[in-house]
Amino acid sequence: MGLLQLSASKNGNSVLVPYEYGSWLLKHPSSLDTFDQMMSIAKGRKIVVFLDYDGTLSNIVDDPEKAFMTKKMRFAVQEVARCFPTAVISGRGRDKVHDFVELDNVYYAGSHGLDIAAPSQSPNDADPKHQTRVVDRKGNEVVLFQPAKKYLPAIQKIFIALNEKTRSIRGILIEHNKFCISVHFRHVRDEDFCTLEKLVNSVMGEYKEFRISKGKKVFEIRPDMEWDKGHALNYLLDALGFGSSSDVLPLYIGDDRTDEDAFKAIRERGDGYPIVVSSSPKDTMALYSLRNPLEVEKFLLRLVRWTKNSSSAKFGA
Repeated sequence: MGLLQLSASKNGNSVLVPYEYGSWLLKHPSSLDTFDQMMSIAKGRKIVVFLDYDGTLSNIVDDPEKAFMTKKMRFAVQEVARCFPTAVISGRGRDKVHDFVELDNVYYAGSHGLDIAAPSQSPNDADPKHQTRVVDRKGNEVVLFQPAKKYLPAIQKIFIALNEKTRSIRGILIEHNKFCISVHFRHVRDEDFCTLEKLVNSVMGEYKEFRISKGKKVFEIRPDMEWDKGHALNYLLDALGFGSSSDVLPLYIGDDRTDEDAFKAIRERGDGYPIVVSSSPKDTMALYSLRNPLEVEKFLLRLVRWTKNSSSAKFGA
């Protein structure tokens, strides 16, 4: 593969990257290299930060149960959340992603946005039958928004059926994420993949109200309803009081196909920063890119330094 020489704007050094990726970067420039330009537009705006978890805050690992974020990443997210309203929107169950992140100054949306713990100021247009007021771990009142409650019995049946049908497939891991199910096949042998896919489809053939999507070495099974990470992003903006604000600037960082719904939501708003995490070219609705979770960490810390320096300059500190 040919190489394209690019100059890294931060230190002026030239680096070599694969030609295809270099061409892709021209369309989806690095958020680190274009940071100053991005923040010049953001100055004076209300930034709201949205983050995916797997592949964004943590590396993709062989065992999904061990997808731990580093202490440095946790510190970066904690500092960002002190500066801006911050939410993690994950395909994982909400409680599970909270246990991974271990931060109480962050809002959480699990099951691809089907399970949201939002501020007590809930959107006026939200269906009240999907909302429940509860007290969180810190004793604060929050609103649980769970539009897929009616599917819980079917999800449990699907989970049991998948475990029974696929028990002969070595390396499979089926994860129950409350309002959706993840069938991980990273350790499934290539020769067994077609069999696995047929078994999953045979189970889901009985559940027409559900859809299957494919992510990174995983089948995602969730209710076939008009709700995704993009809807979750807009719901949280409303719950935070920014739904009708003309000067809010949502920022979403994610790496997988389900994050494209959030990128699309930001593009449809006409304002904001959709940032994809990828070290190779891919079709995406994102406008900017970062290579990996390490670059995500650097970007978040730089965002913190920027807002602190801006505040110091503003108040003459």
